[in-house]
Amino acid sequence: MPHSHETLADLLANLDLGSSVAEQDQLLEVARIETSAARDLYNDRVDLIPGTKGSGKSALFRIFVHFLPRALLEQRRVVVAHGVDDPGDPIFNAFRDEFERLDENAFVAFWCIYLISLAQEQFIKGPIYAEYLADATGEVEAFRSACASAKIPEIKAKKSLRDILAWTLNVLRTWRPTLTFKLPQDHGEIELDLGLPKPADTSGGSPGEREDELPRFLMDVRSTLEAVLKHVKLSLWLMVDRLDEIFPRRSRMERVALRGLLRAMRILSCNQIRVKVFLRDDMLEHVVRGENGFVALTHVTARAADTLRWTEEQVMSLVVKRIFANQALCDYCDVNKVRLDASAEYRRESFYKVFPPRVNRGAKQSPTLTWIYTRCADGRGVVTPRDVLDLLIRARQWQEDACRGNLAGTSDWMIGPQALQYGLAELSKRKRLTYLEAEFPHLWPEIAKMIGGKAEYSEAALGKTFGAGWRRILDDLVSVGVLASVTRRGQPAFIIPIVYRRGLEVTQGRA
Repeated sequence: MPHSHETLADLLANLDLGSSVAEQDQLLEVARIETSAARDLYNDRVDLIPGTKGSGKSALFRIFVHFLPRALLEQRRVVVAHGVDDPGDPIFNAFRDEFERLDENAFVAFWCIYLISLAQEQFIKGPIYAEYLADATGEVEAFRSACASAKIPEIKAKKSLRDILAWTLNVLRTWRPTLTFKLPQDHGEIELDLGLPKPADTSGGSPGEREDELPRFLMDVRSTLEAVLKHVKLSLWLMVDRLDEIFPRRSRMERVALRGLLRAMRILSCNQIRVKVFLRDDMLEHVVRGENGFVALTHVTARAADTLRWTEEQVMSLVVKRIFANQALCDYCDVNKVRLDASAEYRRESFYKVFPPRVNRGAKQSPTLTWIYTRCADGRGVVTPRDVLDLLIRARQWQEDACRGNLAGTSDWMIGPQALQYGLAELSKRKRLTYLEAEFPHLWPEIAKMIGGKAEYSEAALGKTFGAGWRRILDDLVSVGVLASVTRRGQPAFIIPIVYRRGLEVTQGRA
């Protein structure tokens, strides 16, 4: 039915689709979509949650640390403690010089100290757990004593992220103080270790992978914390997110630090204690690459969720729930929220009360939902909620402006084809700036060679574009989704996904 522009302008002005950034999303709780990863996490089947940027890792993290702690405590007797989830890049940069000096073993210790401090601050001292701990004073005192022996003092007041990092690094220095002497005539350096002795090597593991490389008193800290949890019949989940904002991307520091975190997961985890890490899949790949590999990877991935992926049906649910969280739109479109939650068919029907049946003209053109889904897909076929929301937020803005420009007119659809085309173009430009250029500076000089070119490449065209090392470059570009592998007339070919074409000023055709 036709909609008056005056009515549409007011409805669209008050339509909040939330934010594509989880930390700013006010609709995260009321419009959340339950995925298999969320169910596995809730049921404690997984500890490592990998996913592409924008796939919903931080949204899932926020749901668990902000909206579900009470339910987890009451229904599953689980305590949730988490690291600082505010953007921390500038603050971590302030400690870059200190982090540069840490090797992998030192980072294992760093993460262990940091995670223990979370348990101490948010569980042992947490006011909502006081009644649970009232009958465990002996066990709590033993834990505090073990922390004191490990030089992990209690944080006496609420600290900023900067204070916590400085404090953790200071504790780390007290664990392994060293004194370095310079020998004359450039014979090099000798390092005298004045720290506490390590226990004897009984593990038989390879160097760099043994738990006993940490001071033995850390095991006392874990065992006393485990004793507290057993006594009060609780479990503790220590959750860590935003790891892509902490260390310089693709740097040695990032690789060593994250390897240290994955090893710390093994050290601290037991039946009562779980460390749950939300990590980008490309970062996980970077962590395990290299000549030394990652000996403990199978132990880590044994409790890893499937990489977060969204189906077309889930994307539809995401969109519909957010649109009809607005009561005025519910009333205007005569949508029943109870049926919306219960029926996928009704959600699809409601979706097409807002959007046109097709974006492009012609009976053979794909439906609008499929159009949105396929155009947000990268070269690996990954579609993220962030990209879908970015497209629709821009489309809503375009449609509102168009309606206000002609208040006397009418539209067949609340958000029409031109608005969606505009949203896709703006999404593509943003993906170039905030993803390709910002996240992959080491690949950008190669990606930039495709700007202004064609959408499809043969192997010969790739050789001409990238030169002698084109196969290695191709592997990298396929792995991050900038190119997709297809077959043309029985021959391999590679295409730039639609989501990147406008941003890279690419036109249809073969290079």
